[in-house]
Amino acid sequence: MMALDHWIVDAMNVIGSRPDGWWKDRDAAMRDFASAVDDHARDTGKHITVVFDTDPAPLPKLIHIEVVIAQGRGPNAADHEIEQLVAEYDQPSRLRVVTSDRALADNVRAFGATVISSGTFRANLERTSAT
Repeated sequence: MMALDHWIVDAMNVIGSRPDGWWKDRDAAMRDFASAVDDHARDTGKHITVVFDTDPAPLPKLIHIEVVIAQGRGPNAADHEIEQLVAEYDQPSRLRVVTSDRALADNVRAFGATVISSGTFRANLERTSAT
């Protein structure tokens, strides 16, 4: 059986890719995003890890995804966490990292991961939720 690709999502990069008012309640936007990605994983069978830079607690019940809260703090906390996840992954060529952050994209590509733009992932997420 062929191993599934593992998707690692730079959550705030995707959330911030559209000016839909997410900044008015950042934690609620993060929880809503986690729920939408959980539904997407259920519907597509994708293995997805969502990385947040801060904890948007309380998170809804999530069955189909893993959520990682960055251990560090600061504007690039999630980027550093994603880089560490990719560096420690035993088959980085199986990773699909979702981000539009150029530095993060370059760093994870250096490990062999594929980068998917935030806009592309968000469009797929919205297409899945519309069906």
